[in-house]
Amino acid sequence: MLVELLSKFYFDNQLSYPMASQKSDDFLLQSLVTGDEKGITEIYKKLYPKVLRYVCKHDGTEDDAKDVMQKGLLQLSARAQAKHFKITSTFEGYFFTTCKNVWRREIKIKQLRVTNPAIIDQVHEEREIALAAYEQEKWELFQEKLAVISENCRKILSYFFNKVPYSKIAEKLDYASENTVRQRIFKCKNKLKEAIKSDSRYNELKEL
Repeated sequence: MLVELLSKFYFDNQLSYPMASQKSDDFLLQSLVTGDEKGITEIYKKLYPKVLRYVCKHDGTEDDAKDVMQKGLLQLSARAQAKHFKITSTFEGYFFTTCKNVWRREIKIKQLRVTNPAIIDQVHEEREIALAAYEQEKWELFQEKLAVISENCRKILSYFFNKVPYSKIAEKLDYASENTVRQRIFKCKNKLKEAIKSDSRYNELKEL
């Protein structure tokens, strides 16, 4: 189901390295729009090492990481041109997620190349950007709806989707038993599903 996919997508893409301020985030985003060399250099200094580590950890090379960084900049720059575009998390978290999506798609393409070389000829850069934007929209929808449920639900779902054992969740959140944890997870998932499904964007994403 799309809700479960959104859940996994969101918790797979959490980042615990927030930048200093909203002012800094706005400057970096605007740098992509205007092509400001100082801002783009700062993005590279702050984020390329993380992109490099991620790509190399997931069967990539330094050259792959450079390519992913370039595509990430291109995709975010294209999205930032939209009149009402806004990043609701941090620039760092958003951009790093974009790069992770790029590399995941690259891996899929490599797998297709091995199994069916003809398929790769059908994949164009425009489609890749569109697909990356689609995945980003899923992340944004989930992030937005997660914010409207209770803090306790956010915590327990974070543990659940990160495969923390029920016994550990009970210990961390001071629940009486594992059964209580299961019941709470069920209720919180339903609350989150209702919030997501009530949004008009849910059906649009589901149909893509």
